[in-house]
Amino acid sequence: MRSIRPSSTARRGRNARRTTSPVLAAVALASALALTATACDSGGAEAGGEASASAASEGDGKITIPDDIKDKLKEHGIDIDKWKNGAWKNWDRDDWLREADEYINPIIKGLWNPDRMRDADDPDKAVDAGDLTGDQGVTDPAPEPVDAKAVSPTYHAKVPEAGKVFFDSPEGTMVCSATVVKDPAHPGKSNLVWTAGHCVHAGKKGGWYRNIAFAPSYNDEGKPAEELQNATREEVAPYGVWWGDWAQTSDQWIEQGGETGGDGASYDFAVIHVTPEDGGNGKSLEETVGSALPVNFKAPAVTGVDSITATGYPAAPPFDGQELYQCQDKPGRLSINKADPTMYRIGCTMTGGSSGGGWVATGSDGKPALVSNTSIGPATAGWLAGPRLGGVAQGVYDSVSKKFARR
Repeated sequence: MRSIRPSSTARRGRNARRTTSPVLAAVALASALALTATACDSGGAEAGGEASASAASEGDGKITIPDDIKDKLKEHGIDIDKWKNGAWKNWDRDDWLREADEYINPIIKGLWNPDRMRDADDPDKAVDAGDLTGDQGVTDPAPEPVDAKAVSPTYHAKVPEAGKVFFDSPEGTMVCSATVVKDPAHPGKSNLVWTAGHCVHAGKKGGWYRNIAFAPSYNDEGKPAEELQNATREEVAPYGVWWGDWAQTSDQWIEQGGETGGDGASYDFAVIHVTPEDGGNGKSLEETVGSALPVNFKAPAVTGVDSITATGYPAAPPFDGQELYQCQDKPGRLSINKADPTMYRIGCTMTGGSSGGGWVATGSDGKPALVSNTSIGPATAGWLAGPRLGGVAQGVYDSVSKKFARR
């Protein structure tokens, strides 16, 4: 484990794309071409990206990849026939570990339809009580559970910044929660989304996830699951589906992060830059939803915080992931590893699926600001913990902002 570096030398994190190389170019081309073909075959949707123009169309409307391109891709170990329905249905773990470090996220129009969004599972990330024993830094007694309260519809009127992140993993279609945050490079016109690192990258035993997309104010009217069976896309995603064209998390999460046990949890945060699936109307995400939260990277000590409100879409039982919930509590301290920053912990009964959801506290200026995000909780529920945002988190955030500063 590494300790956090001072703010002036904080590492800026890793991102979902690297410098171009022949292998990367081949992966990118395979992604765009293969996903274009399977999207059209599976329902007539078209994938975005220039590479789609390189695929020939047959008389039956299906997309065919030229044989010479297929052969070139196979030279790099890529068989596009294995890519199905816009996601890697046949994930080979060794291939994933090798190739996912060089990942782009091409838009696949219509992939995230109401059924696929509704059926997405939560990426379970729990800790056992035994993980918290011993001298591991400052840990307060576990808080009393706080019952999560349903946000009354419409969600947009109460929490316009909240939404869901969807993605594909080797285990299947997954879902997290997320928050629209401000972009210093584009005041009033942000396209930045804050979530957990484990919602974009699997950590030390995996790579970048696929088909990452954000749906703000998911199920804005708070319809129960049975009423969503025949819902339209506009009903479940009234502010559109926004694809992640860049994702970045911390080096520490990538090097240390684990599915269970809390490994890397102190650095479990990520920033996604998004773009509208349908090309949009020229408005940014912030303009579209009408709000974005500032991020407080000088996270106050626990004693200086009277209350934190966590927001998310819990998907594991007894919840079903279709409705928005909140917990409000005075935070305590949790240390998984004394070499890493101590985390915030609150009582809350929200479960998996709420991961990545924003934690908001009132700042010294009297205004709300994002101070953390849901990272871990016990297998039995009852509390949640989130990283305190310092220099490393600001490095990730600033890096994404600066990358798109002139766009």
